[in-house]
Amino acid sequence: MLPPTPADPALSPTPADPATGDRRGAAHHPARAALRTPVRPVVDHPTHPPAPPASQRPGGPWAAWSPCTPQECLPPRTTTGTLRLARRTATLLAVLAVAATTVPVAALCGARVLEPVLRALHRAVLGAAGVRLVVRGGPLAPADGRGALVVADHTSWIDIPALGAIGPVTMLAKREVRDWPLIGALAARTGTLFVHREGLSRLPGTVATCADALRGGTLVGVFPEATTWCGAISGDYRRAPFQAAIDAGAPVRPVTVAITTPDGRPTTAAAFVGEQTLGDTVGRVLRLPGLVCEVTVGELVEPGPRTDRRALAARARDRVRHPRPAATATAV
Repeated sequence: MLPPTPADPALSPTPADPATGDRRGAAHHPARAALRTPVRPVVDHPTHPPAPPASQRPGGPWAAWSPCTPQECLPPRTTTGTLRLARRTATLLAVLAVAATTVPVAALCGARVLEPVLRALHRAVLGAAGVRLVVRGGPLAPADGRGALVVADHTSWIDIPALGAIGPVTMLAKREVRDWPLIGALAARTGTLFVHREGLSRLPGTVATCADALRGGTLVGVFPEATTWCGAISGDYRRAPFQAAIDAGAPVRPVTVAITTPDGRPTTAAAFVGEQTLGDTVGRVLRLPGLVCEVTVGELVEPGPRTDRRALAARARDRVRHPRPAATATAV
């Protein structure tokens, strides 16, 4: 993202709100404000340099890459909320303990039992963290029972329970998640598709696995940016998952996840970026007075007979970042 032009005082950087990370200030440019959608957080980050060409990125063009760092993207860590942190940590650990005992049993009973259990647990995780979920639009699954590729931008650990709370989504995750304590075991039990990202040689197998799941009627969730961005800026979409949708003849379900403060101000406080650990970002969220996670479920994007993955990825990305407003909103 290019920095604002310094000569225009209405676009010059303003100090970030310590509670939200919002740099817009009272004198933000009215034309820019008019372009903002009601569900997409837009926070100025004038310190971000333009993204380098893929060939110049660390690790090469196929490595997961993001310019976002805690120093540039996150508001200052709050020193308040210690009691809130302790209370929510205890509640969250209790929810995870329940999950560790109920998910294996529910998995043995089949999808009819497992799916509602997982939705309830995902909602419980959000509630324990002080996150209120608001859903706009219809269900994730196509009405005709087909599988669908569910795509969204990836900002926070909150994205995953938010998707899981509204539908039986089988996530596509990096192999390293399998080794995370407790979370990795739960992910494996719930059918998560773990993929290797070390090289291109494994890519055809990953595409084939996703396509098979889609043909079987599964909702496969993927974050096409391949890593997290802060939400104020976003990355390009990898095209391989969209090839799986084309191969399976499955539609794409665009989903927009927006995280705000309870009074509706956009914030990057929940972003999981840079050298942060999972504990760092979860602890930051637990200290906050509260957050709202607004999920907008977009209309299906159907691949045509001559659609290529580049065009399908571009269309899905546009639908994610320019969602169509829903008529109603419900808290879950």
